[in-house]
Amino acid sequence: MRKVNVIGVGMVPFQKPGKSDDYHVMASKAIRAALEDAGIDFAEVQQAYAGYVYGDSTCGQRAVYEVGTTGIPVFNVNNNCSTGSTALMLARQAIAGGMAECVLAVGFEKMEKGALGAKWDDRANPLEMHAGVMQELQGFTPAPPAAQMFGGAGREYRWKHGTKRETFAKISAKARSHAAKNPYALFRDELTVEEVMASPEIFDPLTRYQCCPPTCGGAAAILASEEFAKKHGLGDAPWIAAQAMTTDTPSSFEEKSMIKMVGFDMTKQAAAKVYEEAGIGPEDVDVVELHDCFTANELLTYEGLGLCPEGEAEKFIWDEDNTFGGKYVVNPSGGLLSKGHPLGATGLAQCTELVWQLRGMGEQRQVEGAKVALQHNLGLGGACVVTMYRKD
Repeated sequence: MRKVNVIGVGMVPFQKPGKSDDYHVMASKAIRAALEDAGIDFAEVQQAYAGYVYGDSTCGQRAVYEVGTTGIPVFNVNNNCSTGSTALMLARQAIAGGMAECVLAVGFEKMEKGALGAKWDDRANPLEMHAGVMQELQGFTPAPPAAQMFGGAGREYRWKHGTKRETFAKISAKARSHAAKNPYALFRDELTVEEVMASPEIFDPLTRYQCCPPTCGGAAAILASEEFAKKHGLGDAPWIAAQAMTTDTPSSFEEKSMIKMVGFDMTKQAAAKVYEEAGIGPEDVDVVELHDCFTANELLTYEGLGLCPEGEAEKFIWDEDNTFGGKYVVNPSGGLLSKGHPLGATGLAQCTELVWQLRGMGEQRQVEGAKVALQHNLGLGGACVVTMYRKD
């Protein structure tokens, strides 16, 4: 496969539902920011992959048309919370396979207030198999379904390893401390572990401040072949060293584990593929943006990505090996917990943050000397995309 460079990135500040621009406005602003960052005209983009979860068909075209009606293919992508990274992966494949030289990936979401819920009640729910596992293991409560799923996984981990509730809360406190330095983040007020613990319980061990908020936003990336990048004086741009997507395997449903059901094995397998393709391991990674939709998932993902041995996430957290001064800086952007989680935009916002980090443009949240970056984007239903970026 051909080498694929990320020559331009851009995003808009994330907002609460009801406070944002319309989806096509957010998306077009992100696209224009990425084009300006790359220093190219939209006329040079040959394909576009547009990711969103909630919206009518061809919203991608409506968003792209704000920037230009050049007649290029626009592919609409929906893969739950991993939508943005799925669009990124498809854009990368188009270039790596020689089908295009310059491709746009854009993600956006205009969300409603409140917890996520199904939009259709006259057909099979895509999470029926996942819900079946949860029903068998812990039943249902009035809490939001996603919180029950990830909270149940956190509870299973806690019972298995004797993990303190405060350990999960410490992840939120870390996220807020990082987001305080990110002008694009939704929540920028810092919180202590005690304040996180004191917020209303949603589903043990999760409190309100341990759940990502519904968010509106847009983000975009311009990908190009090495030849295109060099032609435009961008030969030193960060590049995608490896990328993999996994979906559910029998273990998600047959092993009767909430941890497995919410995607632990998807993460583990995708990470293994990426490390093999890149030829380097987790010990070589400097900065990570991972899918912290709930604190429980961040804790599980440390182990799934191999950042620490299985069963040792609590020590990893209290040793502060997940923040500045530790082994890794995880979610310098503030992550989904504090930056926000506009479903279709999340994967491309993660990409944007990591490209900035590799360029040394992270400002107050810059990870010193970052050369290798890892991205993890998970969607129940299910799909997990892991991407490694390098600048060397």
